[in-house]
Amino acid sequence: MTVDLTGRVAVITGSGAGLGREYALLLSKLGAKIVVNDLGGAVDGQGASTAAADNVVAEIVAAGGSAVANYDSVTDPEGGKRIVATALDAFGKIDIVINNAGILRDRSFIKMTPQEFSDVINVHLFGAFNVTHAAWPHLIAQNYGRVVMTTSAGGHNGNFGQSNYGAAKLALVGMMNCLALEGKKHNVLVNAISPAALTRMTENIPTGDIAQYLKPELVAPAVAWLSSEQFVDSGVILATIAGFYSRIAYFDGPGRQYDPLEPVTADMLAQSADAILALEGAKPVQPGPLGETEARLRAIGRL
Repeated sequence: MTVDLTGRVAVITGSGAGLGREYALLLSKLGAKIVVNDLGGAVDGQGASTAAADNVVAEIVAAGGSAVANYDSVTDPEGGKRIVATALDAFGKIDIVINNAGILRDRSFIKMTPQEFSDVINVHLFGAFNVTHAAWPHLIAQNYGRVVMTTSAGGHNGNFGQSNYGAAKLALVGMMNCLALEGKKHNVLVNAISPAALTRMTENIPTGDIAQYLKPELVAPAVAWLSSEQFVDSGVILATIAGFYSRIAYFDGPGRQYDPLEPVTADMLAQSADAILALEGAKPVQPGPLGETEARLRAIGRL
């Protein structure tokens, strides 16, 4: 199976350096036209410069590809609209949205300020909302789209000093799950990448002997696949680290079903802790809020 992005138009936020740059270069090589969005700020989000986006555009054009730069902040709803408008004005459409822009404000929870928490949420979560929301009507109208969110082990595994970052990254999984349901009938598929790579954002995180293997260019093929027609699932978290690729999913344990017409006490739950918390025989959760509830109630004769 060949991943081919010929004729597709991709918006990639935060693509002036690091992972985003690798995504832009690879998607262009595979045939896509690229909007390189980057505010040009520091890792903590301070400052701005056009050089980062311009340099990546120059790389793509020098290699024979098509790309334009955009310098808007994803935290601004109007900026999100202008990012999408850049694609429409330059290339006439938008097919792919890769929400990669991010900042760090790492701090232990006891020392974290409300501003540090909200700043990270605004870039990662609201940034993804602003750009995706602006692109969504166009994707729905053309009955085609690929949206890639960026989650992280900092969210689904946790990491010391990253409660703001982890909260944002796991919230993006929630957004992905809901949009996967909304977009599916229109062939707008929404998935997430959970990448691990050594970039300027992660250079201060201890990685020991594996640092030499945390290459950003090893993440890019996974994002290219998620962005293509060849990826046909929606609501998937695809993780990659040091050349390893796997799916991360939520599972529902076998648990304990009580009769919902009878009282349940805290003591009953404590006494059944082993059964309730067990993961043996767990199954992937089903899309939607009800999961396997009807089947469980049917099994005890309540439906």
